[in-house]
Amino acid sequence: MSDQLEIAAIPRDDLGKGASRRLRRNADMVPAIIYGAGKDPQPLSIVRKDLEKCLESEAFFSQVIDVNIAGDVQKAILKDLQRHPAKDRVMHADFLRTDAKVALKVNIPIHFVNEESCRGVKLEGGIIEHQALEIEVLCLPAAIPEYIEVDMADIGLGDSVHLSDVALPEGVESVALSYGEDHDEAIATVIAPRGLKSDEEEDADDTPAADDVPSAQDENEEGAGED
Repeated sequence: MSDQLEIAAIPRDDLGKGASRRLRRNADMVPAIIYGAGKDPQPLSIVRKDLEKCLESEAFFSQVIDVNIAGDVQKAILKDLQRHPAKDRVMHADFLRTDAKVALKVNIPIHFVNEESCRGVKLEGGIIEHQALEIEVLCLPAAIPEYIEVDMADIGLGDSVHLSDVALPEGVESVALSYGEDHDEAIATVIAPRGLKSDEEEDADDTPAADDVPSAQDENEEGAGED
């Protein structure tokens, strides 16, 4: 687990779209809000460069954060981040307060390891295709993992790693799998690159096409011609 993350925030009284626009343009601040845990929502403002610095850390997107509001430190997670549609600028941030006794749904990043030594890549010439880069989990705030590690070493060509194959820490549950086996999705697959056929495709190529298999009528006509 990484060191405790903290960000400073200032209570904001000037509300509305115009106020938010002025905050971004004139003060180089980002409007934000913190809510949840049975308390009233509280509008905030955060120094842009401080928020952008925090966003450089992968853990900031999934770990519990200390939001320091003028000395009042509140535990929260980053729930939503709104960016400008054309510019890579943060427009608004939403923080959800946490309760140590209440489980949360959080998206945790996947760290794929041993991809270069993966059997399907190194020995069978395949490439790894990622179907997911994070897993949604349900757990108490104290049990939130920083990341989930998936070992690709023994995955062969044409094989996939599914959610059910991933070993989650104690007290951490996959949200998708809680809905049943039908939601056991693949998160990574070793596929054949273009021009390289898998064993199944080669077997299919060896199967005679319907036009190549002589029918009973063709055999009868052939026999009649010989007479």
